[in-house]
Amino acid sequence: MLVTALLMGYLMPVKAQIIKSEDLEKYAKSKYGDKWLDAAAVIAKGVSFDKNNNLSYQQVIEAPNKTKAQLYVTMNYWTTATFKDKQSITLNDKETGTIIITATMQNIATHTGGLSQYSVSITPIIKIDIKDGKVRVTYTVQNYDILRDISGGILGAIFDDHSGTFDDQKRKKDNITNRNLYDEVWPLTTCYPFVEKDEHMAKRTSAKALVMTHAYSNVVLDKIEEAVKNGVVGNEDDDW
Repeated sequence: MLVTALLMGYLMPVKAQIIKSEDLEKYAKSKYGDKWLDAAAVIAKGVSFDKNNNLSYQQVIEAPNKTKAQLYVTMNYWTTATFKDKQSITLNDKETGTIIITATMQNIATHTGGLSQYSVSITPIIKIDIKDGKVRVTYTVQNYDILRDISGGILGAIFDDHSGTFDDQKRKKDNITNRNLYDEVWPLTTCYPFVEKDEHMAKRTSAKALVMTHAYSNVVLDKIEEAVKNGVVGNEDDDW
């Protein structure tokens, strides 16, 4: 019970419960280094966009001798244990063996410009397809979700009347009561390193956003592979 509790605690940050953003940054640095520009340039060479210009990764996990029904139970267990916000689970179809998850990883990168401050988040679509003996995972990122604070820039701090702040934790998505805050959507194809001149924010910030996005895909795929091969908590065998 203690092991299960510890595991569940690790898996459940606020929105994207697989890993916290600060832990994701530590993971990304350990794997790719802390030179975001260099890491992003390397990653960009190995990723591809689908026909809708979305960044997409796919992995097939072999599970010999496990039936579709057994794998569905495991994946359903992993999904519901990991994503406590049930709105994140947008499809769970036992008959087709398909589970779709959309959960936000907030604040993977930030940038402070002259007039505005930006926070970058992503909402990957995680699609799990299940068959006898295998699980296919498709991880897709459609765009960067941006929270822009027009009072948070270097110059904005001088002229701000303090009616709103970038770190306002009470603010919810699409809340327009704070006149300084704006939601924006930036396609990845318009950001560095996929374009040399990034008109949105500093190259280093765009580079970090890509590295963090890529690192999160690794975490998601690794966690699902671990669950498929060894179960969610490691003791789900029939010998009980």
